[in-house]
Amino acid sequence: MTLSELKKGVVGIVKEFTDLEMSVKLMEMGCLPGEEITIARIAPLGDPIAVNVSGYQLSLRKFEASTIILQ
Repeated sequence: MTLSELKKGVVGIVKEFTDLEMSVKLMEMGCLPGEEITIARIAPLGDPIAVNVSGYQLSLRKFEASTIILQ
């Protein structure tokens, strides 16, 4: 399952990434393997989404969220 498929309020754990370039950017922002991640908010048109990870809120596009694979 990817982060873009996760339902609001459900906790997921980051497992790995599908895009090497994007993974570097995401890891710099705190999306490290093993971290818990939840969707906090979804924009009215579905993009972007706000996620809680590493103790703060991060805004991601659906494409970026689709590169994060969860356990």
